[in-house]
Amino acid sequence: MRSWRLCACACALALSACETTVESLGYNDPESQVLHPLKGPASYPNPFKDLLGQTDADIATKIDTAFMQLFHGDPATQAIYVEVGTDQAYIEDIYHGNEVRTEGMGLGMLVAVELDKIDEFNRLWTYSKSSMIEIPSGSSQGYFKSFCDPPDGSAPVPCLDPFGFEQFVMALLLANDRWGGAGAINYGADAVALLHTMRHKEDDNGGVVDGVTDTFDAATTLVLDVPNVSAAGVTRPSIEMPGYYGLWAQATADSFWTGAATAGRTLWQAAANGTTGLPPVRAQFDGTPLPGSNTFLPEGYRAQINVAIDQIWSGGTAWNVTESNRLLTFFSGQGINTYGTSYTLDGTVITAAREPSLWVANGISALVSTNSDRSDYVNAVWTMPTPTGSSRYYAGVLELVGLLLLGGQLQVY
Repeated sequence: MRSWRLCACACALALSACETTVESLGYNDPESQVLHPLKGPASYPNPFKDLLGQTDADIATKIDTAFMQLFHGDPATQAIYVEVGTDQAYIEDIYHGNEVRTEGMGLGMLVAVELDKIDEFNRLWTYSKSSMIEIPSGSSQGYFKSFCDPPDGSAPVPCLDPFGFEQFVMALLLANDRWGGAGAINYGADAVALLHTMRHKEDDNGGVVDGVTDTFDAATTLVLDVPNVSAAGVTRPSIEMPGYYGLWAQATADSFWTGAATAGRTLWQAAANGTTGLPPVRAQFDGTPLPGSNTFLPEGYRAQINVAIDQIWSGGTAWNVTESNRLLTFFSGQGINTYGTSYTLDGTVITAAREPSLWVANGISALVSTNSDRSDYVNAVWTMPTPTGSSRYYAGVLELVGLLLLGGQLQVY
């Protein structure tokens, strides 16, 4: 274990992006540059069809209508996708002052590859690879600039967000299998390069420089809250993606990712409240919720989605089903049509207002739940209007992912 990881790790997190001061020192990389084809499950659940009785045509229309509105609708009130020049585009977080976050860019790419939208995919990735987002040199070279929400609820700050990196890798691997790498963008080579950076940033830099670290902790294989020494020993349940890591292990034949999948599932189980199922925003590596981040907030909704993806794509664990059941039991107790936005982990409401992005997350939890009222949560996603207005970014991105999942369309090729 590297010496910096031995320090006390529950201290304040410095989320700002690091300045670049050195060039990469290089690394004798033993990793294979050959990617193996991904192999997904034999079938995918389709609750829209199986629980609600919707037809394949209705489901396709529902997904296409939401995509067209959020990608190509009225730019003032509907779209979150913004084209730039002849070959670039970004996903815009309107609510936070027109920020560009790697979470939105990566999830936008994931949606695009699943829907066979190669032009939108290529535009998003080309923008991401530009100096607007990718860091071209120095200690953070190869990482991507984003914005993170601090634990105290203050304004977002610049950061290097691992969740965005993970979405990029997964989308690129799917694109490599779907479209190949012979065109203008070599999706496979870009995925391999980012996987390498995430695992070997310290090797490339010749150690920890400017506080910048690997994205994954070498000893535990858990993903760090941010790749910085200030985040030593701290992760987020919402950025652990075991369902992705199993596919990365397939693609690269690297057993590190198999270990990361196991570690991520263990972290989920340790961090989630045993009664409500609610996960904290941040936790120490042993699952202890981090003070100041020990509440269930919109950041945490992604953990529910990650659990469902793990169960669908990898077979997951029995705990994933138990957890989804526990969460929906809690929200049903709050009132299926009246539960709030945020809670303490033991279930005390913090913000009582309704939040569409949580409707989506709960609908996705219903995908793997066995609760008798799961169809109510699925129906809430089917009937919800595609978000418009200043808050359409987060709820809109999650809705697209939710529609794909609940319509059986988030698939591995």
